[in-house]
Amino acid sequence: MDAAVPARAAPPTSPSRPPKAIRSTKPRGLDEDTAAPPAFPKCKSPSAAAAGGSGGAGAAASLLHHHADVPMDASVWAGLPDDLLLEVLARVPPFLLFRLRPVSRRWEAILHDPAFLAAHAAVPSHGPCLLTFSRGGGSHSAPHCSVLSVPLHARYKLPFGFLPPWDLWLVGSSGGLVCFSGFDGATFHTVVCNPLTQAWRLLPDMHCNQQRQLVLTVDKSRRSFKVIAASDVYGDKMLPTEVYDSKEDKWSVHQMMPAVNLCSSKMAFCDSRLYLETLSPLGLMMYRVDVGRWEHIPAKFPRSLLDGYLVAGARTRLFLVGRIGLYSTIQSMRIWELDHGRTVWVEISRMPPRYFRALLRLSAERFECFGQDNLICFTSWNQGKGLLYDVDKKAWSWIAGCASQPCNSQVCFYEPSLRSNASGAQIEMPVRRPIESWTTDASSAEMSNASYLRHYQ
Repeated sequence: MDAAVPARAAPPTSPSRPPKAIRSTKPRGLDEDTAAPPAFPKCKSPSAAAAGGSGGAGAAASLLHHHADVPMDASVWAGLPDDLLLEVLARVPPFLLFRLRPVSRRWEAILHDPAFLAAHAAVPSHGPCLLTFSRGGGSHSAPHCSVLSVPLHARYKLPFGFLPPWDLWLVGSSGGLVCFSGFDGATFHTVVCNPLTQAWRLLPDMHCNQQRQLVLTVDKSRRSFKVIAASDVYGDKMLPTEVYDSKEDKWSVHQMMPAVNLCSSKMAFCDSRLYLETLSPLGLMMYRVDVGRWEHIPAKFPRSLLDGYLVAGARTRLFLVGRIGLYSTIQSMRIWELDHGRTVWVEISRMPPRYFRALLRLSAERFECFGQDNLICFTSWNQGKGLLYDVDKKAWSWIAGCASQPCNSQVCFYEPSLRSNASGAQIEMPVRRPIESWTTDASSAEMSNASYLRHYQ
């Protein structure tokens, strides 16, 4: 482990909130340099689980109890009232619930109970998850999708066969939903799905149905979601901004973005506003979804900025992440936050040199970063691990196995949710594959109904 960093002066405070208005984050389960131990012990063998009692009693004891050396009375689980069993299962990470369906008919019924779905949605998240989508190495290679649970140190494969076999790529995730876009021959399509329930919706064609940048956002208060298609140039014409509303199930054409010289193709969405970097005019272009209007923000970029990424934080917080220096000289990675009142970028953190050297071994090496709820994740093309930064805790930590195929993979934060309606999507299309097809990142021949949890090493 690296030596402790000497104490230094406190870094600049955030410009967007007073010192006392610090919002506690969700439980991360991570220390600064090392990940926390798994939240659950490794499961017993199928024979041991079967010997623990009838029905789902022995399986429940092996999954939900944290101390495998303490015997559990199977009769307690067998006679547990439905309301108490519902409360216990509501606190099980969602990836493990799908392995519980074959335990008994009683558990199968509870996992489909609307009261259970409501209770599970009300329980705080067990920690951040990263969704990795790999398109494969060849034209005939099937895409792969998986979720890495950071606190559980486990990667779970998501069956991808429920979506049409189109040439898709990952757009992003919000509120438990994931958006993909791609081509079926020469036709451009946009699909929104819930990977846990495998329910999905094919969005209608846009008025100008051409490939462009998309952003997915969920409005839990309205129980709906929106997909925003930013203005773009196609051939010799400018495509207008279009917004899809799941409540109306249609695209609406909004204002055309003024002619600008975009600095980057990366966008960030927070507080019902879409942000893009521009070089001319210098600063940001902001699109207000509520009024359907583009505005220019004259926020000058920091000096000697090599590559900047806009990252959306919680509520109104907007971050800028990038390297300072020259490609041929010593560089440093820094994080700024937009002061909306003064329209200036205020530096709030710097990546420690040991992390910077480990993440980017070459001065000109490319990196990607994305965020969610004041968490920022860094990935490098030449590494299979990521670096996580908690803005509120000011803590850095490594994430092993962040991307299994860096050259062909796309990664984003993902918040698993069993209730697609609760997270804003009225997606009621039929499930195409059984939920039991979920497996961990291990050989399918080694998996059984009693193997509820395999730790990703």
